[in-house]
Amino acid sequence: MPDERPEGNPYVALAIILVATFMILLDISIVNVGIPSIQRELHASFAQIQFVIAGYQLAYGVILITGGRLGDIVGRKRMFMIGVAGFSFASLLCGLSQTGTQIVAARVFQGLMAALMYPQIFSIIRVTFPPRELPTALGILGGVIGVATIAGPLAGGLIIQANFFGLDWRPIFLINLPIGIFALVAAARYLPESRAPNAPRLDIPGVFIVTLALFLLTFPLVEGRDAGWPWWTFAMLAASAAVMVIFVIYERRREARGLDPLVVSSLFRNRAFVIGLVLFIVFFSGLPSFFLTLNLWLQLGLGFTALHSGLTIVAFAVGSGSASGLSIRLIPRYGKRVLIIGAALATVGVLLAIYTIHVVGTDLHSWQMIPAMLIGGIGLGLLIAPSLNFVLAGIGGRDVGSASGVLTTVQQVGGALGVAAIGVIFFGQLGSNADRVSSEQVPAIRQQLAAAQLPPDVVDRVIANYRVC
Repeated sequence: MPDERPEGNPYVALAIILVATFMILLDISIVNVGIPSIQRELHASFAQIQFVIAGYQLAYGVILITGGRLGDIVGRKRMFMIGVAGFSFASLLCGLSQTGTQIVAARVFQGLMAALMYPQIFSIIRVTFPPRELPTALGILGGVIGVATIAGPLAGGLIIQANFFGLDWRPIFLINLPIGIFALVAAARYLPESRAPNAPRLDIPGVFIVTLALFLLTFPLVEGRDAGWPWWTFAMLAASAAVMVIFVIYERRREARGLDPLVVSSLFRNRAFVIGLVLFIVFFSGLPSFFLTLNLWLQLGLGFTALHSGLTIVAFAVGSGSASGLSIRLIPRYGKRVLIIGAALATVGVLLAIYTIHVVGTDLHSWQMIPAMLIGGIGLGLLIAPSLNFVLAGIGGRDVGSASGVLTTVQQVGGALGVAAIGVIFFGQLGSNADRVSSEQVPAIRQQLAAAQLPPDVVDRVIANYRVC
């Protein structure tokens, strides 16, 4: 039995959910630009800064499948409104945070609420629009995604540069409040309600088990370096593997008893789906961590402002947004070759960025990064927009929702794991080279301080503080 098509103007519903889509995507890209400012003001540790991004992605990725199921069961409009309200409140908590721990907790809560809201966007579009108008609606959605991606770095840089009311980075979160309130009021009045007939029951034990497994995996990767890799970090990593095995066994037994599992086991017998999972986790484990380290290097290493940093990488967003729309036209003519070209260009873009930074070094100017950012962005746009259709093409109708949720979850968890793993390498390199670099700089600093006629004991204290810093 198919979904009953809701009454009302579908384009009004589309406009409402696109406002929320814009808010979520803007928040993801805007935070990267604000990370150095957040770390400076809150005196946050490296682990806390990683968790500002990884904690959001992990919470978001773990609950996506559950959020989609809840929309089918209790109503997509209801879950959409709960997600919007919770996301807006979490944004307020982020903006009011006074410590690194507070903002991490608020970001995790924000990720949970986004996971309740975001699956409803695709479900509402699917059940609201007739088949002949569905491509148009999805095309508009793709355009909004591109604009939000482009606007994020620029908006973050402009907001931090403007320093509204002396709040520094806080308005990058507080801006979500008016957007969320508008979306909430409009949804309550104009968004139609819909549910899926014969919706599967929610597998609450499965949600708990997989959440525990992913937490046991990610937390020690992020916290281990700062803690000096104590025994409990390795114990948690080993426990995560054991809990994941328990999850697989539990899901298979639940399915054998005729109950609805959180993840349908038959999906993993589909070769295209499994290959898609591997590609998604590899690709998305690299992208967020790349931009995290790049933003930290540009702002903390080269002294770029948040706006300058945002302008440096905006070519990536321009390329991604443009290529996403173009890929829809290219797929019918060139098929899977578009995906291969996209993956190749994305790889070339990252390698070119690394080469540019290696050659130019600390004399880098923003315009020198344009070729790498543009090529990488075009590759991402050609790869992501059509990839889900190819991966899900062989999945049966009843399992498409579960498969989509698994792919999106893998994407987000891959991003969280990438940030954690690259963070270990990046911050480890900073720590291991700090003594050597400071020793090389000390003679020049001592000479400059002596030229300023400072007393020797003051010079010694400044040098000691410099080494610690």
